[in-house]
Amino acid sequence: MTWGRGALLFGALLALAACTATPPGPKPVTMSSGLQLDPVTFDDLPNWNQDRQFEALSAFRRSCRKLAALPAETPVGPDGFAGHAWEWLVACRSAGGVGEGEDDGARLFFQRSFRPYRLSDAKNGDEGFLTGYYLPRVRGSRDHRPGYDVPLYRRPADLVTGDDGHLGRITDGGMQPYYTRAEIDAGALAGKGLELVWLASPIDAFFVSVQGSAEIALSEGGKMRLGVASSNGWAYTAVGRVLVERGEMPLKDVSMKTVTDWMLAHHDQAQALMEKNQRYIFFQEVADEGPVGAEGVVLTAGRSLAIDPKYLPYGAPVFLDSYDTKGAPWRRLMLAQDTGAAIKGPLRGDIYWGDGDVAEETAGQMKSPGRFYLLLPIGVTPAAGG
Repeated sequence: MTWGRGALLFGALLALAACTATPPGPKPVTMSSGLQLDPVTFDDLPNWNQDRQFEALSAFRRSCRKLAALPAETPVGPDGFAGHAWEWLVACRSAGGVGEGEDDGARLFFQRSFRPYRLSDAKNGDEGFLTGYYLPRVRGSRDHRPGYDVPLYRRPADLVTGDDGHLGRITDGGMQPYYTRAEIDAGALAGKGLELVWLASPIDAFFVSVQGSAEIALSEGGKMRLGVASSNGWAYTAVGRVLVERGEMPLKDVSMKTVTDWMLAHHDQAQALMEKNQRYIFFQEVADEGPVGAEGVVLTAGRSLAIDPKYLPYGAPVFLDSYDTKGAPWRRLMLAQDTGAAIKGPLRGDIYWGDGDVAEETAGQMKSPGRFYLLLPIGVTPAAGG
């Protein structure tokens, strides 16, 4: 009888243990886009415990302001694979409890609020590619005056979005592609009151367009900050790659500096080279303390990452395992807060480095392989085929 009661008690304990056991974690999934997510632990993230996580937390809080403005059931990420706005706001509320500058507290916040996933591409594996961008500082004038002859334009009123989502303009023949860079540089928009600011150099204007933002030191005194208002809808072409294809320089030497040096040394060919990139950016003056990314938040130097929103959600923490411009390991938690015309694919990132000479040099030289880890709020389980 004693043995029987013990057996019954043992069986009851087993049943209770089965009821209270930790449920199995999420399984690897593959999205219809080809993005693969493999759940891992924070111990699998190289250098996770050494990163200054509060910097990333500050950037995340900026994204939380955008998330808070969304209806609770708004899907997050392509096809909603990253859950709903309300699930992210749970993490946002917890983020407010970390004290200023507390890296350990920020690290613990991310560990308690998120689950990391190693990303890979179903076709190309798990190695991605990282470049950098920065905030150019150039000279300019609000008025057209001697020495300032290169305009940057506001978005034209005749630039419209067609039913297919493409940008263009309406003519007697129907919807047509908008003017190319070559046509705009040749004066297609001149004299229409669209000139926002005048720059001293066409090369400056070109790289401001490529970077998508700028701080202008005005000849009449003061500064103005510019952000993207729209594009002309044409695809982006990297002129550095054009030079490589022509045999002008090896791919390993391509950077903003080497391309600029080539233009300065081949002044008679510079305009034609720039026109190979038919994409043109229209600007607007912004009042924020820094450049605003595609998510709609001010970017954080060294923590904001431009991604392809066809694959990854804005506002998501993304841990990178890569190398710096000198080949040393570089591991850091970033926030997906921007995009760019050249940023295409699930494992493609562009790091915002801020402004100044060091940022320009770092951004211009960065061409690094890297692995990506996406952090999703605990409770969000991405579904296969999302």
